[in-house]
Amino acid sequence: MCGIVGYTGRQQAAPILLEGLSKLEYRGYDSAGLAVRSGEERVEVVKAKGRLKALYKKTNGGQALRGTCGIGHTRWATHGEPSEDNAHPHCSDDGNVIAVHNGIIENYQELKQKLMKNGYKFYSQTDTEVAVKLVDYYYKKYLGTPVDAINHAMVRIRGSYALAVMFRDYPEQIYVARKDSPMILGLTEEGAYLASDVPAILKYTRNVYYIGNLEIGRLEKGKLTFYNLDGDEIEKEAARIQWDAEAAEKAGFEHFMMKEIYEQPKAVADTLNSVIRDGTVDLSGMALTEEQIRSISGICVTACGSAYHVGVAAQYVFEDLARIPVRVELASEFRYRKPLLDANTLVVVISQSGETADSLAALRQAKDMGLKTLAIVNVVGSSIAREADNVFYTLAGPEISVATTKGYSAQLAACNVLAVQFAKVRQLLDQDRYESLIGELLTIPEKIGKILEDKERLQWFASKQVTAKDVFFIGRGLDYAVSLEGSLKMKEISYIHSEAYAAGELKHGTISLIEDGILVIGVLTQQELYEKTVSNLVECKSRGAYLMGLTSYGNYNIEDTADFVTYIPRTDPHFAPSLAVIPLQLLGYYVSVAKGLDVDKPRNLAKSVTVE
Repeated sequence: MCGIVGYTGRQQAAPILLEGLSKLEYRGYDSAGLAVRSGEERVEVVKAKGRLKALYKKTNGGQALRGTCGIGHTRWATHGEPSEDNAHPHCSDDGNVIAVHNGIIENYQELKQKLMKNGYKFYSQTDTEVAVKLVDYYYKKYLGTPVDAINHAMVRIRGSYALAVMFRDYPEQIYVARKDSPMILGLTEEGAYLASDVPAILKYTRNVYYIGNLEIGRLEKGKLTFYNLDGDEIEKEAARIQWDAEAAEKAGFEHFMMKEIYEQPKAVADTLNSVIRDGTVDLSGMALTEEQIRSISGICVTACGSAYHVGVAAQYVFEDLARIPVRVELASEFRYRKPLLDANTLVVVISQSGETADSLAALRQAKDMGLKTLAIVNVVGSSIAREADNVFYTLAGPEISVATTKGYSAQLAACNVLAVQFAKVRQLLDQDRYESLIGELLTIPEKIGKILEDKERLQWFASKQVTAKDVFFIGRGLDYAVSLEGSLKMKEISYIHSEAYAAGELKHGTISLIEDGILVIGVLTQQELYEKTVSNLVECKSRGAYLMGLTSYGNYNIEDTADFVTYIPRTDPHFAPSLAVIPLQLLGYYVSVAKGLDVDKPRNLAKSVTVE
């Protein structure tokens, strides 16, 4: 979840590192630090608690640190509170080894005891300091090369890590190692770069290398070398990043989140058009054949956070259209039990980053069970994309705000088009119905745009909710799936306690929480369930609740019940969540802005959860 960067080349390193960290601050912002070396001179390490701006000020924008080789880090605290001592980079006792780290070292206490018996002292509470001193220990014990030392340490470390390491004896080189935490390397004629994510180095190069699990890399001026765990040199091919560098900038918007909300029509259209050609879905690009689709006995969707909510919505659509039994599992639960799945089950793993630790573990468990796997991811070359049997790439582009918007919408579009095609292949749709559904899917981007045109009413309504302590979202069927995502958006960026409930469950305990003035948001896009959900809203109103309704145009009688109503364009009920989620994203955003909070970087959260 932390962000790491590195550079060695002909330019001054510190400004490059700070700029890279600014593109990665969504991965963690509890503290930040730099280590920069010039030739064989002693390395300079500067750390600061808090947001990156504190480090920027402390180093005068990087100008106070001179040197052409360095590493940097922005931290999301796991082991040890946010502080300068716990901030990265960390050093060995004599400064011989300096490193930054993303991940969690599970056996750090055991390793720490070993190192203390060998005379090492510790100044922080972090697991990273243990890794640094373990590398130093093996470097000195065997009098070998950095690759030898890192190899020995990797064998002893349990957990996940992306490590960037500098050695005193190799002043213009950076060594990297990876296991289950993301890392990319970039190369130009004048220098070599490393980062946790593409935006950090996109300004400098589009040619990147993905370092694999249990592999090591060496960065030099204009050169990259890769090694396996045995220390043997291996060859890698560069991948070309297609993202526009401007896609990772705010482009005049106050926050990345609002920019990304506005990018949803394009993200959905690009994702749909990547597989829809001349009114027909073509899945050949993901190597998923019609024979395989017909052989599927069930689908298991596994994901975390908003991606899990996509799975909940997809469950309704797949079962209704394709008549395939679907179960949706939290990846963090899937990995710790032994699910009973038929041999012909398709396991669908959904992850924006393609590096989510629990989702990656669930994928590997499914593969160990011999099950067919399909990944829905946004990042080309990510771990989940590389390891899954089939990959559906969503084309959302880089998403910087911690709270996902366009990533969610692109994933939902991917699931919907898959469900339609699965139904067609399994002969559950005639040609007219198939063409109608495809045509309706292709109208979704334009309809999202129409919702955004009416955002001022939601902004006004949100301004009235800044003092709210509790918000409840209710709906039935697909509307319940949307409620889950709407509730998450509210709580994660506005810090207002919110919960989503299946509307029919209110009378089974939840309604006891309803009291005067509590905001209850009813999602009512499913016509066959509309009246039942209205009844649930009336029950809440009779107990003092303040009601907001979210429904499709034409259902104007809801205004007799709700205090405030927002409307979405009509569409096929299966695809209504793609539209209904937009007002809920805007609502969460505007409440957060009205409260003066940091929309893009909510407290305690990071964008990509690459640790347990």
